Amino acid sequence: MLSAEFKLQRREFSLDVGFELPLSGVTVLFGPSGCGKTTLLRALAGLEPCQGRLWLGDECWQDGQRRVPTHRRRLGYVFQEASLFPHLSARGNLDFGWKRLPPAERQLEPQTVIDWLGLAPLLGHRAHELSGGQRQRVAIGRALLTSPRILLLDEPLSALDRAAKQEILPYLEELAAQSGVPIFYVTHAPEEVERLADRVILMEQGQISRIESLRDALARPDSPLFVEEGAASILEGVIGQGLDDGRTPFDFGEQRLWLVKPLRRPVTRARLRIQASDVSLSLTPLEGVSILNQLPMQIRRVHPVREGRVLVSGELADGQGLLAEVSAYSAGQLRLAEGQGCYALIKAVALLS
Repeated sequence: MLSAEFKLQRREFSLDVGFELPLSGVTVLFGPSGCGKTTLLRALAGLEPCQGRLWLGDECWQDGQRRVPTHRRRLGYVFQEASLFPHLSARGNLDFGWKRLPPAERQLEPQTVIDWLGLAPLLGHRAHELSGGQRQRVAIGRALLTSPRILLLDEPLSALDRAAKQEILPYLEELAAQSGVPIFYVTHAPEEVERLADRVILMEQGQISRIESLRDALARPDSPLFVEEGAASILEGVIGQGLDDGRTPFDFGEQRLWLVKPLRRPVTRARLRIQASDVSLSLTPLEGVSILNQLPMQIRRVHPVREGRVLVSGELADGQGLLAEVSAYSAGQLRLAEGQGCYALIKAVALLS
């Protein structure tokens, strides 16, 4: 477990947080600019002096007057702008921390990290010869090869254009799935939360408003993740072999959805995004319609969201949640209620890859 309490007072800003989380997976710090996300990350790293305590399992990094300096904490930190050694190649940057570790402390091999982050074509290049996204991948690889107990990523995509972000996100997904290193990730971009998070720390004005799993964060109609495009669901599953007719199966539990767009890259484990506005409801499965994806679900809650519209929270057979936004008139005609079974008719899905 990671257990932390921090207090910090600046002129017009105060940080006052406390939390306990498992040392596993990807924890995303999410909130508006200026809410304290980066300050909290810097406090975890020991870069922001503040009162409090910090324990990683049975290892104390801060408690009362005791404070382990940053260079003695087993952590990796990647800033918004990649800070590579300009006189070294990408390979030299990767080797820098790894070669300085005693062999007994090396938990990852360079070739493994090179494969995860797709760095092989870049190894002979120096920093000025790399794009922004490539520099960030090298910086993340260098941090990993110090064998950290925790990896801290401070808005690593914020300085990149959209094309570069789309290039690097699949590598971060692979890293999160394969490395086993707990990651704390700062962002204010909902797309990055949806693609990477296992859990979310929601922050406002220097305080933590909620800590919840990604599934729970997406299950409530007032989620701040919905600000841009409206309510949506994220399903986790496995991509199967594509068929000759253009369909590709997406399996989760005992259920299956069909994807009809070609995949941009080979994937196995994946996340699927479904806009609530792209889900209709029926009391029975429909025949003779063009909608490929129809899933049975049980209604957990019906929320009025705005005039004439309701958001229906449902649970699928494997326990994952699905949201549907329908008219209040349709909800009344179908007599939708908690505990009722129905069928979700899914008109469009988006593979997050």
